[in-house]
Amino acid sequence: MASRTASCSCGQLKIVVQGEPLGTGLCHCLACQRRTGSVFATLAAFAEPYEVVGIATEFVRAGDQGARFRFHFCPVCGSNVFHTEEGVEGSVGVAVGAFADPSFPPPQDSVYTCRMHGWVRLPEEVRTYDRDPT
Repeated sequence: MASRTASCSCGQLKIVVQGEPLGTGLCHCLACQRRTGSVFATLAAFAEPYEVVGIATEFVRAGDQGARFRFHFCPVCGSNVFHTEEGVEGSVGVAVGAFADPSFPPPQDSVYTCRMHGWVRLPEEVRTYDRDPT
């Protein structure tokens, strides 16, 4: 099984995941915009096992529907590398940009398009949701 490594900007924090992503998506919620400093977050979910190398700072945030997400940042450079959802075992969400791989699989889904910037254009094949469908 092939592995992929995502890392922060300075390389201190890494996550090594196995296999292909369970799914890849975009989130346009305002919290993700603030967290990433971009107009949307691009995330890929991977099944366990995964290995974390380095030290992370954590930030826990409640989502609109009450789920609690634990984001892991590099304490040196501040890059957001991955997150987990409290109470949900078996997977991890990794920031696609942290792979620094332009050939990474494209997103299948886009959530919170009600908050999407008007100038963003998504590929036609991406399923869109006004809010989070879960």
